[in-house]
Amino acid sequence: MKGIVYICGAGPGDPKLMTVRATELLKTCNVILYDRLVGQEIIDQIPGTAEKVYVGRAVGDPTTHQKRTNELMAKYALKGKSVLRLKGGDPFIFGRGAEEAEYLLKRGIKFEIVPGITSAIAGPAYAGIPLTHRRYSPSVAIVTGHEGVDNKGEASVNWKKLPGAVDTIVVMMGIGQLEQISRDLKKGGMKPRTRVAIIENGTTDRQRVFTATLATAAKVAKENDVRPPAIVVIGNVASLHDKIAWFRGGTGARPAK
Repeated sequence: MKGIVYICGAGPGDPKLMTVRATELLKTCNVILYDRLVGQEIIDQIPGTAEKVYVGRAVGDPTTHQKRTNELMAKYALKGKSVLRLKGGDPFIFGRGAEEAEYLLKRGIKFEIVPGITSAIAGPAYAGIPLTHRRYSPSVAIVTGHEGVDNKGEASVNWKKLPGAVDTIVVMMGIGQLEQISRDLKKGGMKPRTRVAIIENGTTDRQRVFTATLATAAKVAKENDVRPPAIVVIGNVASLHDKIAWFRGGTGARPAK
């Protein structure tokens, strides 16, 4: 008898932001395959009866790592196990959830997609930054700063066209490329004084938020040793951090009034 695979988002970091469905599956599935963005507080909730397998991939790891993850999902499911493929954030927002679903589909393995709260939305919310606002931003784009080229060797994100297309840009996995991203956006017509917010470890007690401009963002990130996981919000809404910031996080987050 074949089992089932739940391709599930664990949320942005704060365990209280996991969905009810994700929490149910965490407590009932036979096997948990989890990645590096799933927080320790969530991992600690896995029952001792479940088999835990770490399948996290860090920057620089070989691309064959995903192949192993796919094979493990199928292996356990074909043994009749219920498998929780637990990912940080949402499985369909730069989480390769669709690739995994396609892999299972080809093998006739049943699966379910369980959405999660992506850090692209939760991080700014905890920093007091609305991605859309009637006065500042009627449009938003969520882009990756990490997977920089497509199969033809061309840039997968056309940074130079983004300034004229949307009001707010959320960059995920882009801290290491922030200097180049800033240059490309300026070449596309974005003003150097455009406001930027950098959010590290969003929604957790380690959250830090730094504000800058497009001209200074890369320097600010370097001077403060910002490291992944971190997201960058580019656009006028970033200025609202100074006004709305409410979360009692780390030293970079402003205490609630």
